[in-house]
Amino acid sequence: MSTIEKEPGSTETPPQVQRLRRDAVGLVGVIFMAVATAAPITAMVGNVPIAVGFGSGTGAPAGYLVATVVLTVFSIGYVAMAKHITAAGAFYGYISHGLGQVAGMVAGLLATLAYVVFEASIVGVFAYFAHGTVNDLIGVEIPWILLALAMLALNAVLTYFDVNLTAKVLGLFLITEILMLGLMAAAVLLNGGGPDGVPLAPVNPANAFSVNGLAAGSVGLGLFMCFWSWVGFESTAMYGEESREPKRIIPRATLVAVVGIGLFYVFVSWMVVAGNGLDEVVAVAAGKDPGQIFFGPTERLLGSWAVDLFKVLMVTGSYACGMAFHNCAARYLYAIGREDVVPGTRRTLGATHPRHGSPHVAGFVQTAVATAIVVAFWAAGQDPYIHLYTLLAVLGTMAILIVQAMCSFAVIGYFHVRGRHPETASWWRTLLAPLVGGIAMVYVIVLLFQNQRTAAGAASTGLFFQLIPYIVLGTAVLGAGLALYLKFRAPDRYEIIGRVVLEDTVERD
Repeated sequence: MSTIEKEPGSTETPPQVQRLRRDAVGLVGVIFMAVATAAPITAMVGNVPIAVGFGSGTGAPAGYLVATVVLTVFSIGYVAMAKHITAAGAFYGYISHGLGQVAGMVAGLLATLAYVVFEASIVGVFAYFAHGTVNDLIGVEIPWILLALAMLALNAVLTYFDVNLTAKVLGLFLITEILMLGLMAAAVLLNGGGPDGVPLAPVNPANAFSVNGLAAGSVGLGLFMCFWSWVGFESTAMYGEESREPKRIIPRATLVAVVGIGLFYVFVSWMVVAGNGLDEVVAVAAGKDPGQIFFGPTERLLGSWAVDLFKVLMVTGSYACGMAFHNCAARYLYAIGREDVVPGTRRTLGATHPRHGSPHVAGFVQTAVATAIVVAFWAAGQDPYIHLYTLLAVLGTMAILIVQAMCSFAVIGYFHVRGRHPETASWWRTLLAPLVGGIAMVYVIVLLFQNQRTAAGAASTGLFFQLIPYIVLGTAVLGAGLALYLKFRAPDRYEIIGRVVLEDTVERD
């Protein structure tokens, strides 16, 4: 069972809640699920062309290097919390412990919003890739909505079972997409690069903050696209209750995911720039078929078969990403539900399957919500890529970046303001690193607000785009209002907001 952490000196016996299956997944499985949410092949093919063609130009790989450093610094404080708090709500629990229950509920609803819409967003890009790939390879025209519904149904079925099954499926897809990207990048390197050889300028950190090779570009957009490519890495902590030795596994998995993804992104984007040439890559990235900055070198160095395989793996990679986000959303719904903040949800959203230990009710609720969103976009005649994917990605990213910034300051609050675990607290790990990481996250949020219209592209003219900031603000206000209502009208339920943790990691002072 999971239990509710008691504050020092409390003698109240906390209620017991149903818990997820214990010891279901190991270090490799947690890493697979976290990296799958970052979706390397989707992030690279979707974001690098924008960063190169409209952002910082040939300095895009340097942007990925800068993002790697910033997110590694952010993760230092994040994993310090993970050593003491193990909860399916991750950000929700960390922020509640560090900044209080009101901030915790705000973060919980914002994170839930982000992961709920991320699945629907990835369903859109999956349907777009699958529609085009099936048509190109076998000449069959399948309406994108049918492909989208098939993905949603399969997600619901697979995530109903033990999380270990999800880890195996994601692991298989993840390995294949990483091998494809790595094969393309290695081929460029082993063939001596492109027209300019293998130039070092693209990985010079200074070039991340200037426009290189573009008549007009946006450094802010380039950096934001780099940071956007990491969304989902933080999901490692969500699997703490289901992992073996969470205090050891979760910190390691987080740092491996951040640094591993980062170095891989830098290498792949660098080889893409080198393979096309400093002049050609910018023109191709800003052209009608920006994906050619990947497909061109792949076909030239490996053959047309590799391009076909590349396209197939973009389909499977986006599916893996969507299933990973489904798991994230289900665990947030479960984490909030089991606290019975809304009476009755402990027996529904907070229930776990008696055999598989999965948050099956929360999973089905997530499927229903994601399906409703997808069908609404389809009924409105929206495009699965231009509208469904892009708009919901911007919405979810805005919400999760705010939560990440809050989490950095929660680390400081937990260790230095509340004075918890002085044996872990240090000026570098729990004060300076999270402070720098938090300020950097705030900067990335500013970048998003400044460049959201460009990031949304053709979808930025619609009403939904205009509503995105208000949806995020409304969710935050709802979280704060709910917490304050409980504080004065139901203090017993207020006290447990974000406080349900794995019972053998409850802090005992």
